Amino acid sequence: MLSDVTLIVLCAGNSTRFEHKTKKQWIRIGNEPLWLNVTKRLASFSTFSKIIVASHENELAYMKNFTDDFTFVKGGDTRQKSILNCLEEVNTKYVMISDVARACIPQNVIENLLNEKENADCIVPVLNVTDTVIYETNTINRDYVKLIQTPQLSNTKTLKNALNTTIEFTDESSAIKNINGTIKYIQGSVESKKLTLGNELNDLPCLKKPSKNFFTGTGLDIHAFEDNKEMFLGGIKLPYDFGFKAHSDGDVLIHSVIDALLGAIGAGDIGEFFPDTDEKYKGIDSKILLEHIITFLCNVGYEIVNIDLTIIAQKPKINPFKNEIKSSMAKLMHIDKQFINIKATTAEKMGFIGREEGIAVQSIATVKYYNWKNK
Repeated sequence: MLSDVTLIVLCAGNSTRFEHKTKKQWIRIGNEPLWLNVTKRLASFSTFSKIIVASHENELAYMKNFTDDFTFVKGGDTRQKSILNCLEEVNTKYVMISDVARACIPQNVIENLLNEKENADCIVPVLNVTDTVIYETNTINRDYVKLIQTPQLSNTKTLKNALNTTIEFTDESSAIKNINGTIKYIQGSVESKKLTLGNELNDLPCLKKPSKNFFTGTGLDIHAFEDNKEMFLGGIKLPYDFGFKAHSDGDVLIHSVIDALLGAIGAGDIGEFFPDTDEKYKGIDSKILLEHIITFLCNVGYEIVNIDLTIIAQKPKINPFKNEIKSSMAKLMHIDKQFINIKATTAEKMGFIGREEGIAVQSIATVKYYNWKNK
């Protein structure tokens, strides 16, 4: 029988409260990012008509590299806007919405939600409060206090109506309650603990430590010379009266490193992030492009191990500037100088390089997963 429930997993947040170098949805569980691990876990508990993953717009294309089994939707700048974007892809009677931050939801919670789907507009798992509760200065009856959890299962039509408002709600049941929809509370689970700051990670036993694998990528960039233009290489200005012909400032070394880093994490190439048809990148400082890629790399769960560079040039002479370039690149990439190696060679006067028409830079980058277990 075809399922009448769509599963939505919300993974589009900025992790502003998460006290780790990477975003929570991208910490690695073995070799899987958390968003993939959580979504596959939930998918294994039942058969859903469709599974939708809401992604941050900067990570949407990258997420699609991991699987073809889910529908990916660009999230919004709030949880509610992400839900609204996802609901445009929902055509089933019911929708179950979960958050990537609840990584260890047990199967019985999912089964109980599905079993109750016809009994209210929104089915909500809750936990009872066992401690004394004070509101402002008054002690209140804790039997009347419940802790709301996700996932929640809603009637799709009702939820769409409930979210057709400018009011921002923190969960689906609050929105549905606001239009006098019916709510049914079921027993939640302490295993569905929410991952917020990061100090909860050791309390989530379903999460295994990240793999110790290393990943390597290569980059190759070539630029012709252009007279009467400043020359930038590795983020520093060299004292020559010719530079590189390019849409940006032409820093061929940085461009090569960017491609190596993107190759190591399987994220395409520099042109996919900064197309040379986009006027906003015309003449741009390549250090800004590298900074963007370093931030992206960290956000999606990686750390740089080392960089090895080979500069192939008949001119200009590179050796006098190697140390300065190393210092510049180490600072830009937030790694120790010892983990950057630069080699320079000529083309033995062969080809366009030998004719002094341009230079090439080849890069090899090695990265590893950020180890949240060691924080």
